[in-house]
Amino acid sequence: MAGFLQEFKKFAVKGNMIDLAVGVVIGAAFNKIVDVLVKQIITPPLGYLTTGIELADLAWVLKEPVQNEAGEVTDPGVVIGYGLFLEAAIDFLIIAFTLFVIIRFINSLRDKAEDAGDKTVPTPKDIQLLTDIREEMKKLNGSANPTSTPPPA
Repeated sequence: MAGFLQEFKKFAVKGNMIDLAVGVVIGAAFNKIVDVLVKQIITPPLGYLTTGIELADLAWVLKEPVQNEAGEVTDPGVVIGYGLFLEAAIDFLIIAFTLFVIIRFINSLRDKAEDAGDKTVPTPKDIQLLTDIREEMKKLNGSANPTSTPPPA
């Protein structure tokens, strides 16, 4: 059991778990912001311009609900509410586009950092070490006798 706790402690202290936790919290907050953006800013004018009603209330009625004389619903009918689905789809598109832009930006930064020829961005030490090893191997291979033929296989 102590070994399990030690292993978990190593895992928890690593940056990956902490980064994941921060990402989940920021993602939840961003999701709430996008949800309010869609429900309060985007869909009201969109619904007004297209159907005159709120987008979330859009539904396809297959069978009308039945009410008795007292106004109580005796049969709920069959209603497919697709308005909430449209709002969720708009939420998804906004979040997916935002993530695409962020990942594209991060990849461009990574590509710049990994470009050994670009001197404006400092090269990470591990990439610089690999570049140095490659250059040394080229020197060693170049210093070998180029006129000698390899032994037959």
